[in-house]
Amino acid sequence: MARPVVGIIGNQHLLNETYPAHAGGEMNTEAVACVSGCLPLLIAADPRFVSVEELMQVCDGFLLTGGRPNVHPEEYGEEATEAHGAFDRARDAIVLPLVRQCVERGQPFLGICRGFQEVNVAMGGTLYPEIRDLPGRMNHRMPPDGSLEEKFALRHKVTLAEGGRFHKLFGSTEVMTNTLHGQGIKRPGSRIEIEGFAPDGTPEAIHVKGAAGFTLSVQWHPEWDAANDPVSRPLFEAFGDAVRDFAATRREPQRISA
Repeated sequence: MARPVVGIIGNQHLLNETYPAHAGGEMNTEAVACVSGCLPLLIAADPRFVSVEELMQVCDGFLLTGGRPNVHPEEYGEEATEAHGAFDRARDAIVLPLVRQCVERGQPFLGICRGFQEVNVAMGGTLYPEIRDLPGRMNHRMPPDGSLEEKFALRHKVTLAEGGRFHKLFGSTEVMTNTLHGQGIKRPGSRIEIEGFAPDGTPEAIHVKGAAGFTLSVQWHPEWDAANDPVSRPLFEAFGDAVRDFAATRREPQRISA
């Protein structure tokens, strides 16, 4: 039986400072294929090439990946500043309406880092441009030096709501995660329920209240060592189960009334 398809949102890159490319991290592909058990399909997130409706027909679920460019603040009613960093308006134009359509139709997605922030903005929320500049907040950014193992190492705990979706999934109200982000939730969007916080109060785990489908999103990067990490593995496994359930439901033959 064919595996259900997970669309992995790609990012724009300029190779060798001259060659435009759409690309995605191999660890995202590996997590989807080997832990979620789904067929990974890299998406060129640009409305010149794809539409939201086409993507929803082709894919059974979506992985909203991290990425260096940030959601443009105009998407949540604020002006851009130097602190907001680089942007990818083409990705904004695809992913924000995609999130809203998935919520409406019950199509599953898993948000990671920028994807977590996209979910909040898509539901009407806002973002801080730089978490580390806020009083009392820690530096959540990727360490500038070191190996990948050092950059993706577990750095802080996340405290989860008692009895919430993440608590039930992980079997604990405290988990250890990595942290590689600059921005974060300022005001939660409509229907966004925050279930996890870093020690400095930064939101780390959310879902969309009342959504029929899987909408779990995290601020950390669970794709790193997803097959072995005790937090990442159940998250990607649950996502894969949700994608399979959705695929099976929409592929059921329609009954014709006499």
